[in-house]
Amino acid sequence: MTIKAILTDIEGTTSAVSFVFDVLFPYARAHLPAFVRAHAGEPEVAAQLDAVRAESGEAQADLERVIAILLEWIAADRKATPLKALQGMIWQQGYAAGELKGHVYPDAVEALRQWRAAGLELYVYSSGSIQAQKLIFGCSEAGDLTPLFSGYFDTTSGHKREAASYARIAQAIGRPGGEILFLSDIVEELDAARAAGMATCGLAREGGELAGHPTVASFAAIDPAAFA
Repeated sequence: MTIKAILTDIEGTTSAVSFVFDVLFPYARAHLPAFVRAHAGEPEVAAQLDAVRAESGEAQADLERVIAILLEWIAADRKATPLKALQGMIWQQGYAAGELKGHVYPDAVEALRQWRAAGLELYVYSSGSIQAQKLIFGCSEAGDLTPLFSGYFDTTSGHKREAASYARIAQAIGRPGGEILFLSDIVEELDAARAAGMATCGLAREGGELAGHPTVASFAAIDPAAFA
């Protein structure tokens, strides 16, 4: 089956893990308390704060307790959807102010452009919110890359280590799994995608192998046609 679409992870794949952990997360952590206090009355923010209360089991938590819960989740790198949504809002302000620029490896930029020009559909699947994904690519050091992508998926599609998530994404894309190539730096994610019928390729930028999957160190070494 010929590859018609490429689904890519971000962190450790298109972009440096250090950008997320050393730039984005500290920025969100530093700005979160003031952001929540300033915007708690806005419907979009209030909805996420209520979701934090629900997910934490603390339905009566006041604003300062919700802030404390969010900071605990950041410290634990918890993949909580309301946290991701709020982080995305904070990052949006940072990008708009020019304080943040999205990191995308040059080899990824070049390959994504080539694949799109060749007619392949490009999609993103990351544990970061869809908003955060669009910001990384839309405000990247290489310029606005969002026109390259046909769609974005986050944890609202399910966890990245569960095959059912990839089956849902394939259905949303409208293609059988065999026409989709998934790229990631995490073996468990690649395993889940393969279990859903997708072709897989691992990124190990520091070298090494992702067991059971073709593994490369750069996007430049990926030939989608080789996965047909």
